Amino acid sequence: MIRIDEIWLATEPMDMRAGPDTALARVVKVFGEARPHAAYLFANKRGNRMKVLIHDGLGIWLCSRRLHQGRFSWTETWRGDRIALTPEQLQALVQGLPWQRMGDAGVITVV
Repeated sequence: MIRIDEIWLATEPMDMRAGPDTALARVVKVFGEARPHAAYLFANKRGNRMKVLIHDGLGIWLCSRRLHQGRFSWTETWRGDRIALTPEQLQALVQGLPWQRMGDAGVITVV
């Protein structure tokens, strides 16, 4: 499978019509580079769609996810233009759960 060592979340929305080249250009603009074995997450303005660009060391993968109800629990832009996530936080995020409450090893840190 694809090895992912780093997970980065962008706080500014992205147009979900973006293809692999546009998404890669956005990663370079926001994060400065596309590092091997890293995943970069973007949401649309409404927060119900997400695109993930993964650089596997040989090429890039672009996948998307859409919630039919509700929104992804994204982050506020005041925290910066990008945020690092843990694998546990990513699992909560893609399920539409409030990932900000997840600490290391799934420990809830905020009520």
